[in-house]
Parts: sequence; structure tokens; C-alpha cells
Amino acid sequence: MRTAMIERKTRETEIMVSLDLDGTGDYDIDTGIGFLDHMLESFARHAMLDMKVRAQGDLHIDFHHTTEDTGIVIGQAIAKALGDFKGINRFGEATIPMDETLTRCALDVSNRPYLIWKVNFTKPKLGEMDTELFKEWFQAVAQNAGITLHVENLYGENNHHIVESCFKAFARALRRAVEPDTRLGDAYASTKGVL
Repeated sequence: MRTAMIERKTRETEIMVSLDLDGTGDYDIDTGIGFLDHMLESFARHAMLDMKVRAQGDLHIDFHHTTEDTGIVIGQAIAKALGDFKGINRFGEATIPMDETLTRCALDVSNRPYLIWKVNFTKPKLGEMDTELFKEWFQAVAQNAGITLHVENLYGENNHHIVESCFKAFARALRRAVEPDTRLGDAYASTKGVL
């Protein structure tokens, strides 16, 4: 069972995430931030992982801590569910169109966290959410899940479409990367013998 449940409590946030990497895309998300909930629901569905998220944070200040800390805990849950990273495809890639927008994601689940973020927005906010916070979420997930993650918006005009295509591309790429490789068996996808 590739499942995990992580709880994290600080003075700024209290977050619980449970997930199943081999799920059916079921989700139950409540972060207190409507747009973030929408993105996480899309992420769970397209990654085909079952995910429950409960977050309470200092939203009276802004959405930064809740967004970043939710990414931290989701990343930790992915890493815990993967265990030693044996037997997975390791690499994943997806290019996702959404109307006028096209976004590409390539990743390596290698225990070597790194983020390349080539995404620009033309507005500072989507609803009440600062668009700069999306990079913070992806950075937090990559660092805590041990993923080398490249996200690039190739073109687009609508900011909602741009960010949603980023989440969907990440989800589809992650889905491919964490799938068991039947030819690899119980080995690592590495000549080092470890990830």
C-alpha cells in the first residue's frame, strides 16, 4: 500500500494530508482558499491519487503560509508513500493544452529536489489569491517530495488557464513517474543502486 498520512502544526498553520498513490482520483479538499482547493482537486484527479487535505491557517494575514505549508505536507506525504523509491518509472512528462494555453512539465522523482519555474502571470491575483503563491506551492512540493521539477508555460493569455494547466501537467507527469515499472521490478531506476 503506497499510502501516507502527515500532520503538521505550527503557529501559522495546522495541516493534515492523507493520500494514496494508487487511488482513483478521489479527493476531499478544504484549505480555506477556494482557488487553491480547485487546483488541488484537479491535481488529485489527474494524478489519479486519492487525497484528503484539511488546512487551517492565518488567512486573516494572507494566503502565503497556508499555500506554502499545504505544499510542504503534500510533498512529505508523496515521499512517505513512495518509501525508498524502488521500482518506479522515476521520470514523467506531460504537455497540457487548455484553450489558448499550453504548459509543459517534466520531472524526476530522484530525491534531488529542484524547481525550474518558467511561468509568468499578467495579473497579481486570481480571485483573492496572489499569483506569486503558485510558485511557492510548487517549490514546497518539490523540496519535500524530492522531485526535480520543471514547469514551463509555453504560451497563454488567461491566467486561470495558465495556472490550471500547470497543476494538470504536474499531475499527469507525476502519475507517470510514480507508476511501478514492471520491467524494473524491485530495483532502482539508477545505476547508483539508490535514489
